[in-house]
Amino acid sequence: MTLVVVPVRYPLSEHSKATLSRAIDLAREEDADLTVLHVNLYQNDHRITRAELKRAVEAEFGRVPRARFVVRSGFLVEETILDEVISEGADFVVIGRKQASRWRRMVRQLIDDPDVESFLREKLDAKVVTASL
Repeated sequence: MTLVVVPVRYPLSEHSKATLSRAIDLAREEDADLTVLHVNLYQNDHRITRAELKRAVEAEFGRVPRARFVVRSGFLVEETILDEVISEGADFVVIGRKQASRWRRMVRQLIDDPDVESFLREKLDAKVVTASL
């Protein structure tokens, strides 16, 4: 089964809504399951639950078929997302344009070439889709 993973902020920002909209469309196009992922940072006090994430997404988009809502905790958002994508064996990762620049900085620390899509394709076997607002 094909899987699309989409990391989002909570509460949903305009960028997260645009990214989520693209991921929902992609899941429909690919007849795929969808994992909506939020990362609670250890260093922040605010923690959300899966139920809160699901309510926020469904308030904005209605019921999303074949969607799974996941909340993970971590120190670095990008590393936590990578862990989730790898563990789930995702076929697609949909990230926002703003998130792509953060990933570039992280990748730049790991390798000389800041081509995020190539790095992720090599490491994850997943296609990276960048959504714009």
